Amino acid sequence: MVVGTIGTDKAENDAFFSWDKYFINKRLPVPNLIAKSNDWEVYLQEDVGDVSLYDMIVKYGVESPEVREIMVKCMERLPEFQVVKSNDSVDWERCYPRQAMDLRAVMWDLNYFKYCFLKISGIEIREDALENDFECFAQKVLSVPDNTIMLRDFQSRNVMVRGGEPYVIDFQGARRGAALYDVASFLWQVRAGIPDSMRMELAEVYRKSLESLSGVKCVNFRSQLRLMALFRTMQVLGAYGFRGYVERKAQFITEISGAVRNLSVLLDEVDLDDMPYLKSVLREISAFPRFSSVEDYKGLTVRVMSFSYKKGIPEDYSGNGGGFVFDCRAVHNPGRYDEYKKLTGLDAPVIEFIERDGEMVEFMEDCYRLVDRSVECYVRRGFSSLMVCFGCTGGQHRSVYGASHMAEHIWRKFGVRVELVHREQGKSEIFGAI
Repeated sequence: MVVGTIGTDKAENDAFFSWDKYFINKRLPVPNLIAKSNDWEVYLQEDVGDVSLYDMIVKYGVESPEVREIMVKCMERLPEFQVVKSNDSVDWERCYPRQAMDLRAVMWDLNYFKYCFLKISGIEIREDALENDFECFAQKVLSVPDNTIMLRDFQSRNVMVRGGEPYVIDFQGARRGAALYDVASFLWQVRAGIPDSMRMELAEVYRKSLESLSGVKCVNFRSQLRLMALFRTMQVLGAYGFRGYVERKAQFITEISGAVRNLSVLLDEVDLDDMPYLKSVLREISAFPRFSSVEDYKGLTVRVMSFSYKKGIPEDYSGNGGGFVFDCRAVHNPGRYDEYKKLTGLDAPVIEFIERDGEMVEFMEDCYRLVDRSVECYVRRGFSSLMVCFGCTGGQHRSVYGASHMAEHIWRKFGVRVELVHREQGKSEIFGAI
């Protein structure tokens, strides 16, 4: 069995080819490159199985013996990928997109966090003060020893398990950098949910393996590891913000609270006293209701639903007697046209039709004004529940569009928990919770 890959970025493909050859020559567990096209845009690699470490975590639980065994092996072997011996031949010039995790690369990630998370989330910032502290933070990150190979995205989804052994994939972004960044990426991965006691146990496995292989004693190991974990968490929030807010992929939005929970804990463990403004911004994120976890949330929850009038108006199970019900049936219906009949208000062609037509957009502006007043009042008076429903003929196009946009509008503007349910589609999501 082989795996075929198509990639249009030849420089990135070339970096993968280079690292794969290097790791194979060192007899490390990575998929072997079998063949590549003349234009370097298509290549075949060895199939190392269809079960990832993350799949095992989901199936058995992160603290199960099966998962723990693989994680220990990952930490034991990771230094073999990272430590560069005097006789090793690393072609640093083929690294992508930078040869090293240098100042420019660190600032890229910090600004990714700023523009794709902070600003899109609506958190107000003082640009100059934040940039000053970013520069200070970057220097602290770059003070961690970096004479090693950094795999860049070492986490459970990029570890395949075959025959009880871990295989590393997705290393085309490897470069010179701090080895502890990879450890932080692995141990603080949001989806993996590794408890702190287990993190420290696995970190010790890694430290002993690194010291044995390199012959160098790790100094300030735990403080540097947590610094890298904070840096990685900020980068992850930037990624979640971009994939969730910009690309509108709901699963990334719902994972933000897990990353914020990591951030909150790390803030108590990393010294940011010389970066007071950055520290205050991170504290604000940690305290923002929108990003709190389900079990900690005590504020207003707005339940937004789409439905079909043919199947009746949704019941309100909160005991408060219901809320807003907006009738979308007077709005131009995309479902009248064959090309949209099998789609829903979540699909791009339908969204484009609705927004080009304009009727539903104008209708939503009126809805926002009405609902905003109630949300403001409910928050001020300490109420816990509000219901907002959008109905149309089939509960498929206009109502789905309306409910989706209302849910995101409320969540972005007020930071309260929003439960979005598309009743006739059998779909739901929670904004502001795991």
